[in-house]
Amino acid sequence: MSHKITYQAARAVANTIEEHFAQHMAAASKHGKKNLAPIPHAPTIEAIIDATFWASLRREEGHFPKISLAFLPPEQASQPLIFEQRLSLTPTTLTKLAPAVERPGIHLGVWFEGENLHVWGATRTIPNLCFVLEVVEPGLLVIKHSHIDGFGKFTNVAVLKGDQVKIINEDTANLPDCPALVSSLLGFTTSNSWHDSVNVLVQLAVSMRAHSRGGTLLVVPANSTNWRNSIIHPIPYAIAPAFSTLKDIVEQMIKENNGGIWQRDLNRAVESIAGLTAVDGATIISDQYELLAFGAKIRRPTGGSPVEQIVVTEPIMGGGAVIVPPTQEGGTRHLSAAQFVHDQRDALALVASQDGKFTIFGWSPCEFMVHAHRVDALLL
Repeated sequence: MSHKITYQAARAVANTIEEHFAQHMAAASKHGKKNLAPIPHAPTIEAIIDATFWASLRREEGHFPKISLAFLPPEQASQPLIFEQRLSLTPTTLTKLAPAVERPGIHLGVWFEGENLHVWGATRTIPNLCFVLEVVEPGLLVIKHSHIDGFGKFTNVAVLKGDQVKIINEDTANLPDCPALVSSLLGFTTSNSWHDSVNVLVQLAVSMRAHSRGGTLLVVPANSTNWRNSIIHPIPYAIAPAFSTLKDIVEQMIKENNGGIWQRDLNRAVESIAGLTAVDGATIISDQYELLAFGAKIRRPTGGSPVEQIVVTEPIMGGGAVIVPPTQEGGTRHLSAAQFVHDQRDALALVASQDGKFTIFGWSPCEFMVHAHRVDALLL
């Protein structure tokens, strides 16, 4: 491959990314999984990242390219759009094509012609564990792969922003107090398909982050009212009876064992609830996905103690745990979420910041304090 690499971060991550895909492909094959994507090797990974990074910094009629590239031959795609003439994989090619393929769910297909990579067309369907590279914004790229036999968000492998590289640490999922939601984002739930109910929270988190207004979502146990002790009353927008549309859709999907039929309804319900988190105050749902309230103000219960310290981690290589005052993690929204979980230890708090940062607060029995999981690198 004659492509000269000028974006050095591409070379820095290529071997690690190749190893990641090789390990996952081997594990999938061992368990009898079919329709697996080809393994991308380091030189291929370098070339795709390099061309895409420089394309991300260009403009076409005033717009930067928001594109997704998938590494696969056209015969592994279902009903692909195939160009009559293959196009060379260059920043110019990607910039010119971007306006046609920037809608969500469309991938430019990249494969070999001889020893050189080319863009062969576009597809909406890709094989299992397919290497995908997505441009989020100028200079910000995310490497990810599709789930096996599943719907929903792809699993992030690495995030590259300029010369900064974050490689997702899969071992985080093995921590004894890692919330199921974080494990799901890492791709290590027992089932990564649509019927894994934890993935509904993943979709809610993605949608919360997407509206860019910031917000808090509190997840409390169903059939319990203890959470009310941590909320100022009256609640401006309490829901009575609880709004159960999302719960009903999830139950119907599981009952019929068919996610495809209900996926559109699920997406609409998720978007509706995530949109409520843009309202000032916290949105509250049960762990059965019943909407209980939004616009709620968090308070410390009578006689309760203030949260003084939290443990903070980020699931990336080199991201060790630190213990800090909650005010160091963020502003009022983060402090109130940490206080809520400190007082309601069977609850979760999902907090989106306007700048794109996303934190999941949960109680850590191991540390015996609130654990703040920074997961924005998993949600891009």
